[in-house]
Amino acid sequence: MAQYFEIYPENPQPRLLKQAVALLQKGGVLAIPTDSSYALVCQLDDKNAVDRLRRIRQVNDKHHLTLLCRDLSELANYAVVDNRQYRMMKLGTPGPFTFILDATKEVPRRVSHPSRKTIGLRVPDRKGTQMLLELMGAPLLATTLIAPGEAEPMNDPQAIRERFEHAVDGVVDAGACPLEPTTVLDLTPMSSGGDPVVLRQGAGSLQAIGL
Repeated sequence: MAQYFEIYPENPQPRLLKQAVALLQKGGVLAIPTDSSYALVCQLDDKNAVDRLRRIRQVNDKHHLTLLCRDLSELANYAVVDNRQYRMMKLGTPGPFTFILDATKEVPRRVSHPSRKTIGLRVPDRKGTQMLLELMGAPLLATTLIAPGEAEPMNDPQAIRERFEHAVDGVVDAGACPLEPTTVLDLTPMSSGGDPVVLRQGAGSLQAIGL
């Protein structure tokens, strides 16, 4: 049975988020709010938790997982970033952008894209998620919470609780999330002088990052 943490969107209670972090540190998979929709998250270096996360979403190892980071200072450990890429990312963070970059050796092979060795990174603009990441002290591996057989992500924490209470270890309820997905940008062509590729146009404004 999943633990349920009801937090205030603007003034999240650290006590409850510390309990959620404790679940993650024990290998748990949680449903948490972001600035686009709810997401499933777990520790990056916990193979069993990552496998569970994929099973819950019913996706294989070719499905791109994303690292949720507190800020851009964490990126260098997980992605190869040049000055041009960094400037663009700085314009879009925190915010509803997912950036695809070449993964470093710090990223376990099982969570990077199997053929391209890339990883998606984002810095969410939501107080509860930011505080959770701060308390965690490390990025979390994430995937958009889309129920098997459905096309749209879930944004109602009560519905998530009813559907996944026996699959996840906890649900962090901070109210409904927007349903518009992130804008996904592949920045890997920039490392060889090319231009970024828009893989999905979502909530993020391309003009805001100079495109």
